[in-house]
Amino acid sequence: MPSAESRVPRGTRAEGRETGAPNSPRTWGLYLVTDRHQTGGRDLIEVVSRALEAGVRAVQLREKGLDAIAVFRLGEQLLALTRRAGAVLLINDRVDVAMALGADGVQLTRKSLPLQEARALLGSDRLIGISCHGLADVREAVAGGADFVVLGPIYATPSKASYGPPLSPELVRQTRAICRLPVLAIGGIRPSLVSEVVGAGADGVAAISAILAVADPGTATKEMLAAVARGKGIE
Repeated sequence: MPSAESRVPRGTRAEGRETGAPNSPRTWGLYLVTDRHQTGGRDLIEVVSRALEAGVRAVQLREKGLDAIAVFRLGEQLLALTRRAGAVLLINDRVDVAMALGADGVQLTRKSLPLQEARALLGSDRLIGISCHGLADVREAVAGGADFVVLGPIYATPSKASYGPPLSPELVRQTRAICRLPVLAIGGIRPSLVSEVVGAGADGVAAISAILAVADPGTATKEMLAAVARGKGIE
C-alpha cells in the first residue's frame, strides 16, 4: 500500500489549475493514457516508466476489463512511479479506486458517476477531466465544473472507433471558442499532426498507441512533447 505521504495529491490544488502552475492540465503537453493491450507484450509498468523518464507529467490509468482490485493494484505501482517523477496519476471512471489510492483525480465519461457527485466525493483538491465527443459534451463539462476536457477522436484511431467518425481539428477550434478550460486533443495524434491541433487551440494532446505501441516509448514521448512546444511557439 502507498504510504500516507504518497497518498497526498501534489500539484493539483484548485488554486493552481488555471494559473499555469506545474502539473496543471494546461502545462502537461502530453497526457499518457494506458492500455496494456497496446504494449506489444511488454510490461505496462516498464513502458510507462520509460515515458515518465522522458518527460510525461500526467498519466491516466485506463484499463478496461479489469475488476476494481486489479485496477487498484496496478494503480499502486503507477502511483509510485508518478510520485517519483513528479507527475500526476488520474484513474479512468473509477472514483472509488482513485479515492482509495489517493490518486490525483479521475477521468470521467458519460458512463461514469455524474460530475457533481464525483466532485462531492473527491473534493476540490483533485482533478476531474471529462471525455468529450462533441460541443454538447463540452458545454456540459464546463457547466458542471470540470477541470479540463479531453476532446476526440480528432483523427481516425482503432482505440476510439466506437465513438464515431473523426471530429477533425475544426472541432478543437469550435471548442476553444466556447471553453476556457484546458483542452487536450486525442485520437490518432502523431507528432506530425500536433501543430494542427495546437494551432486550433488545444493546450496539449493525449496519446495511447503513439507512446505505448512504439519500439522506443522514451523517444516517442520526447518527440511528442517537442512537437507540442513547437506548436505553442515556446521552443
